[in-house]
Amino acid sequence: MNPGRHYPRDAMGQAHAQVDPGEARIVSLVPSITELLFDLNLGGRTVARTQFCVHPEGKVDALPSIGGTKKINLARLRELKPTHVILNVDENTKELAEALREFVPNLIVTHPLQPRDNLDLFRMLGGIFDRSERAEALCQDFEIALRSVMTFAPRLSDRRVVYLIWKDPWMTVSPNTYVARMLELVRWRTVATDTRVRYPTVQLTPKLLESVDIVLFSTEPFKFTEDHIAAFREQNKLPRKTMRIIDGEMVSWYGSRAIQGLNYLRQAATETK
Repeated sequence: MNPGRHYPRDAMGQAHAQVDPGEARIVSLVPSITELLFDLNLGGRTVARTQFCVHPEGKVDALPSIGGTKKINLARLRELKPTHVILNVDENTKELAEALREFVPNLIVTHPLQPRDNLDLFRMLGGIFDRSERAEALCQDFEIALRSVMTFAPRLSDRRVVYLIWKDPWMTVSPNTYVARMLELVRWRTVATDTRVRYPTVQLTPKLLESVDIVLFSTEPFKFTEDHIAAFREQNKLPRKTMRIIDGEMVSWYGSRAIQGLNYLRQAATETK
């Protein structure tokens, strides 16, 4: 690297030199970033994904799957000779990163913690893979969507919410997560009993349920359905209007889907005013 040049830095502070996209062989182990790579016109340089990388539909299926986000087929990945593997602090494990470091020239670590971190994410990947113009276009679209939500938010009332991501045991998100900070844009304040843990278990006691305005049942990582809400309502004798399914991809996926997510949240908040 040229010490006089400015290089994009990832979430670990690692600087990455710009690479000729034609020479890049990219592997994404983060579903939302796989979609972002296609939106940066890098789908043709992406050589593998996880089984959970399902977007963009109709395009991502052509990429080989090398496993999940926590455990992958390292031998298969080695055969693909990636130049860059993209990871995320929450999605992937430190042990996996250490194993990849043995044979992957460049590990790009991401960790968006709030909606505006998407701007840095777009620009970092755009800078590394010579897609800065496309990255700036995404930044502009994101800013427009964010401005729309922030202009609308003062019309809303504060709501205390429990955002459920799992059952048996029940699990939620703490206020210091990307999900919680997305929800805060529409004045939905997450309630977590253990804020020291990013994704804590939660006891849905009558006292807790009485203290919240909405129970949000996310469609991922556990795929909650209307049947789950019906059973929960019957068990806890709660009004139906205090519960709703929420699209987990729209709320928890950073990257280009976050642009749609902002518009989705505004509509969801409108429906529950």
